[in-house]
Amino acid sequence: MLDHVIKGATVVDGTGAPAYTADVGIRDGRIAVIGTVTGDWRTAEDAHGLVLAPGFVDPHTHYDAQLFWDPYATPSLNHGVTTVAAGNCGFTLAPLNPARPDDADYTRRMLSKVEGMSLVALEEGAPWSWNSFGEYLDALEGRIAVNAGFMVGHCALRRYVMGPEAVGGQPSDEQLGEMLRLFHEAMDAGAWGLSTTQSSTHSDGDGKPVASRHARPAELLALSRAVGEHEGTQIEAIVAGCLDQFSDAEIDLLVEMSAAAGRPLNWNVLTVDASVPERVPRQLFASEQARKAGGRVVALTMPILTPMNMSLGTFCALNLIPGWGPVLGLPVPERIARLRDPSVRAEMLRHSQSKEAGVFRRLTNFGRYVIGDTYSEANRGLSGRVVADIAAEGGQEPFQCLVEICAADDLRTVLWPMPTDNDPASWALRAETWQHEDVLLGGSDAGAHLDRMCGAPYTTRFIGDCLRGRKLVGLEQAVKMLTNDPARLFGLRERGRIEEGFHADLVLFDPERIAAGTATLVHDLPGDSPRLDSKAIGVRAVWVNGVEAIRDDVVSGAVPGKVLRSGRDTRTVATK
Repeated sequence: MLDHVIKGATVVDGTGAPAYTADVGIRDGRIAVIGTVTGDWRTAEDAHGLVLAPGFVDPHTHYDAQLFWDPYATPSLNHGVTTVAAGNCGFTLAPLNPARPDDADYTRRMLSKVEGMSLVALEEGAPWSWNSFGEYLDALEGRIAVNAGFMVGHCALRRYVMGPEAVGGQPSDEQLGEMLRLFHEAMDAGAWGLSTTQSSTHSDGDGKPVASRHARPAELLALSRAVGEHEGTQIEAIVAGCLDQFSDAEIDLLVEMSAAAGRPLNWNVLTVDASVPERVPRQLFASEQARKAGGRVVALTMPILTPMNMSLGTFCALNLIPGWGPVLGLPVPERIARLRDPSVRAEMLRHSQSKEAGVFRRLTNFGRYVIGDTYSEANRGLSGRVVADIAAEGGQEPFQCLVEICAADDLRTVLWPMPTDNDPASWALRAETWQHEDVLLGGSDAGAHLDRMCGAPYTTRFIGDCLRGRKLVGLEQAVKMLTNDPARLFGLRERGRIEEGFHADLVLFDPERIAAGTATLVHDLPGDSPRLDSKAIGVRAVWVNGVEAIRDDVVSGAVPGKVLRSGRDTRTVATK
């Protein structure tokens, strides 16, 4: 007997093949029948006119902590994501050294700063009851509604072995040996491999470069070689050039790490902008070099423009512009005084246009900012208006105008920069870039920067755009790019396609309606902390391992997800 039958759906199976109409029967968490279903079943539903696709796979998330208080990984699951890759950018909650209980507090403060997670939510929402990486995975087993796989964060390995000296120090031979022992132990327990960061934007809760930024190539290569000793593993790495353009040394490092491991290495995120035509070929040169060396370097890129809000009052991307951090880090009254100083603003604007500002230059056309939430009588009626128009009315330069608006709100004003790369040429370049063999859709950062951005709905927004918007790729190809392609990169066993015998990770949606709602601020994290959320539109249901987890954007209460462990749930992906 079948557990559930989805009758008459338009099946888009994830392979890129043309859609077809069929019944799909589920039994014991697997796809048991595709075709015309006869016989007995416990439940069934009519899916005529609806599309049935494999569950989407998000290759870059930070749900490591959120899954403890939100087993549904919302809003990702609402938008059809049934599998998430976490533990990225060198940041994980484990291992934690039992001899130093304060390391948990250090980790929480680091995550709060570098990944924009609520400190209160981290303190109150997760149990912090583990020491080893395996114990962390066990703490999630049986209590999550999505499938989740986790890399081991380089920062956690360094902190466990070196303590506070992980920031600024170099490991002795004995310490490196201990790091490798811990790393092997984590992969034996099911970790997917290594994640690390060398990005200049990543600082800990004390404002110092995070631990992995101090690692030299020999350490990174030793860890990479360890990855290659385990089945179904890989590498995720961030370097400073990920934000703009790689240096020669960064390309060499990424290539050598992948080749040493004999495993794919993915990085986040490839920004595509027709006004900077040299960026894409430069970034993909790393992939070309890797293939020559016997490795594989894969760029993640988003198929949508993810709205991200800014603020002069709290830490955000503006703080990362060279020369801006010292000003925006001052106490609010002093910060306002400095921002109102014309010479200070002129120096900040000069820094913002420097080569060192890299991709953050995109954020510095202040006339194109839209005013979001305001809090003072002086700003009544400004929400939704463009700064350039307000500045023109007052005879002000745009940045000066923006500063005065924010100052009236004690810097609490929410600011929304309009994207500079929403032009036809940039979208044409994106469509071309997506066809490259070493480019993969993803990079949502879901679970991080919660009150600043909402990348999780990229799946539904992209499919809606393919069906009813720009139509840059067809539906079958769009689904393949969100399902089978990432599943194959990670070597997921029997996931990513609608095929008999595969795990029944499925999403059923209305092609006439599928979309993502506007991101809105909600206060539903532990400690009443805020985050941006987005409603899924047109998603009828989502199944994880054959169990209904979402129906019409409402969670079912079931927790059918699996902690996906390397080797058992992933196979090795060859780089040659």
